[in-house]
Amino acid sequence: MEHLSKRINSLSQSQTIAMNQKTRDLQSQGIDVINLTVGEPDFFTPPHVKEAAKKAVDDNFSFYSPIDGYMDLRKAVANKFKVENNLTYTPDQISVSNGAKHALANNIMCLIDEGDEVIIPAPYWVSYSELVKLAGGVNVIIKTTLENNYKLTANQLEAAITPKTKALLLCSPNNPTGSVYSKEELKAIADVIAKHPRIFVISDEIYEHINFVGSHESIAQFESIHERVVVINGVSKGYAMTGYRIGYMAGPLWLTKAVSKLQGQFTSGASSIAQRAALAALTSDNTYTKEMNVAYKRRRDLVLRLMKDIPGLKCNVPEGAFYVFPDVSYYFGKTDGKVTIKTDMDFSLYLLDKANAATVPGEGFGEPNCIRISYANSDEKLEKAMIKIKEALALLK
Repeated sequence: MEHLSKRINSLSQSQTIAMNQKTRDLQSQGIDVINLTVGEPDFFTPPHVKEAAKKAVDDNFSFYSPIDGYMDLRKAVANKFKVENNLTYTPDQISVSNGAKHALANNIMCLIDEGDEVIIPAPYWVSYSELVKLAGGVNVIIKTTLENNYKLTANQLEAAITPKTKALLLCSPNNPTGSVYSKEELKAIADVIAKHPRIFVISDEIYEHINFVGSHESIAQFESIHERVVVINGVSKGYAMTGYRIGYMAGPLWLTKAVSKLQGQFTSGASSIAQRAALAALTSDNTYTKEMNVAYKRRRDLVLRLMKDIPGLKCNVPEGAFYVFPDVSYYFGKTDGKVTIKTDMDFSLYLLDKANAATVPGEGFGEPNCIRISYANSDEKLEKAMIKIKEALALLK
């Protein structure tokens, strides 16, 4: 460890990945663990997208791709923004990356200097704070409340801004809470940002198509701050293409050029084959995506209904994404006679041992009173897992 850089030693391991690995280890030993950790659709990639990938192989798309992505894909992304979000971008304002996480990292590295403050509402996705740390920035975490559906308010944002504030990192639909910001809520936040010309918004909209309350709203729609908003998205969640690793960003041209400069040194262009598949996804109708959305809503309702039968759990009603994020602090201090639950990690490990159900502790998301449960799983497995969780928690006194 003494030979490693301070940069890597300061970095925390992703709890999502860590718990997923524990699950796989147990499954490899023949233990029937129901995996509720992973943030990816359990559906297969649409057939027409797979066909496009196969055709790309046959058509010899085997050479280095342009750093920013193929022009026809960037045009398709720009068209998607116009048609679906009423946002106007030229293809030159689009940059394709190796997944939305890569797009986030690119933009944070290009915007944040040593000592710059980045406001992050909690709960937040596990990688946000770590990416800011890597860039030398300072995380300013704003704790949101269950009572407000875990949403940042304009007053909270205004109170957190200092002369060192450089960016706000926003996620809607939210991972891990499933909260979705309305147009009115985003307008209030945009009005605050508009008063501070130095501040940028990095808007993570990767769960755009998993939305149970109506059309998706982007904070980039407000002209007063449009030139200071970076929209991050990709094909992983909406098209069941997590393994293809294609994300993209849209933002001001000078920032897209900076991202290209950085990506040219780190990874160069994203996979040529995956880009052709992404083009097929973005230029077809969203029938397959809408069918997945129906299934997610049904599963959400199933999990929430079964959760009501478990004493002590408190949870908001997720309006998007595919997670529930219950407060489990009721069980802190309780014991089954052998194990005493003191923390969220204790709680998750207890469920893994007693219920063979894998969840993710909330601490990595900035809320140690909670755990994250992914319902990107079959109805049958979700019902089985929730029943076993109920039985395991009934043993705690």
